[in-house]
Amino acid sequence: MEACSANERLQFGKMGYGCKHYRRRCRIRAPCCYEVFSCRHCHNEAASMLRNPYDRHEIVRQDVKQVICAVCDTEQPVVQVCTNCGVNMGEYFCEICKFYDDDTEKKQFHCDDCGICRVGGRENYFHCKKCGTCYGIGLRDNHMCVENSMQHHCPICYEYLFDSLKDTTVMKCGHTMHCECYNEMMKHDKYCCPICSKSVIDMSRIWKRMDEEIQATVMPEEYRYKKVWILCNDCNDTTEVYFHIVGQKCSHCNSYNTRTIEPPVQPQ
Repeated sequence: MEACSANERLQFGKMGYGCKHYRRRCRIRAPCCYEVFSCRHCHNEAASMLRNPYDRHEIVRQDVKQVICAVCDTEQPVVQVCTNCGVNMGEYFCEICKFYDDDTEKKQFHCDDCGICRVGGRENYFHCKKCGTCYGIGLRDNHMCVENSMQHHCPICYEYLFDSLKDTTVMKCGHTMHCECYNEMMKHDKYCCPICSKSVIDMSRIWKRMDEEIQATVMPEEYRYKKVWILCNDCNDTTEVYFHIVGQKCSHCNSYNTRTIEPPVQPQ
């Protein structure tokens, strides 16, 4: 490498080192257990498999203090260019997150409001102050805000959403989950938010079919005039309606996304 130009030294080994999570020319020393890993995700996966649950832990990315060059094996403080061999340890480098990645096609950027690096290009995202996270620009002024909406686990796979590597989506109710989990939920004909139970798609056509089915289905005499109290998951209204085996319709918003409540709760 001594005969190489400065630029050749910087680019030496690009995309040739790393792990399944990132292509990078360095490893990190975990500040919590002082072991060496290719990245924080490799550390967290290994720590999650420890037999003793009290030993399981995750790296705080900002706490990383030492990195090891993958080319010359020199351990050093967090910097972009190796102080020994001059290799660029990450084409993308964030000093705040202690983050390196050679695959710049991901269009990484650091969001000061989120406090972490994200992928996809800064021009394609905006930060929602109320939700406390970055969303695609298609959701600007086009989503229901829920305070700290990403500061929870995906209700399907239970992975923490805020710094998840997977794409997320915002449902009509404002709650968030992984796109792949949302699509899987739709495949199984589950159309209610797992968190608040509100309908996540336009159900008016389905409600109309249920109207028709109820009209065509006559209840037995002993149930024909039975009434029940229901709570509507879509509008949170409570009301007393006639019981039907097909479903109970909310008289306020016409939704069948309802449930009977025992004992009855009087509307306020």
